[in-house]
Amino acid sequence: MDTQTELLSIVLTLESSPQPGSEVPAWWGRAAHAFVLDLIRQSDERLAVEIHDGDGLKPFTVSTLIPVKPGPAEGGALYRLRITGLTAAVCTILKTALRTGGALAPGKEIELDYRTFTIREPGDQLPAAEWLGSGRYDALAASKLSSAAQPPRRFGLVFTSPTAFHQAEKTMPLPLPGLVFGSLLERWNSFAPIQFPPEARRYAEECLGISSFDLNSRPAWVKNGGLRLGAVGEVGYTALTYDRYWQSVLDVLAGLALFSGVGVMTAQGFGQCRRLPDI
Repeated sequence: MDTQTELLSIVLTLESSPQPGSEVPAWWGRAAHAFVLDLIRQSDERLAVEIHDGDGLKPFTVSTLIPVKPGPAEGGALYRLRITGLTAAVCTILKTALRTGGALAPGKEIELDYRTFTIREPGDQLPAAEWLGSGRYDALAASKLSSAAQPPRRFGLVFTSPTAFHQAEKTMPLPLPGLVFGSLLERWNSFAPIQFPPEARRYAEECLGISSFDLNSRPAWVKNGGLRLGAVGEVGYTALTYDRYWQSVLDVLAGLALFSGVGVMTAQGFGQCRRLPDI
């Protein structure tokens, strides 16, 4: 098994095939989830069963289909589909599938919600480099915790798909500091070989403030016709009380966001997130 990559973010370019009379779904998150789970099943059926049957966090995330270039109703539109892996096992499956002749190689056809798409070379429709990446948990942690530089006082995050959280048995669609970094902490401690103290969540709640935001509400249809509301946009978080160690921990968690997303249903297209350049 490839043990070098534990975190991976890839972006596929998909071309729609002719679907006469077919209504295009507004949300592809569940279809993308099913596709990735089947991709895992083809390589490791036991792992796929564990992911499907488990109640915990999923070791991958997906986006909904992101329109790139419109096309006629009979096909030819281009989309992007983003997939991330949070464990070495999932990353290995994704990297193998990307190789020549693999299930995710250009020219291969995939099915989403009974509709056929062909994987294409991105050509001049290159995905933003900020959404691509790979790494390891220990390297990400060491790059921040062992650095001689002062950790930043401010973190900026961009949320590009509806983002929401569970709070007191309710859905909270606002990316408050404790919810965002608490979600990242939960994901880190679920998959990383080294753990961060739970007090990191409390530090974010009590010592970070929102210094800027540009948010909109965004609904998405989910299972059984339900509607879930989330936030999209940008938020700046600034330390009101600065502590070098805790800011370093949050610095690591902000870097994890690219791979893990934040909030609920990240394996079904919600909570797509990445860090903005430090300012």
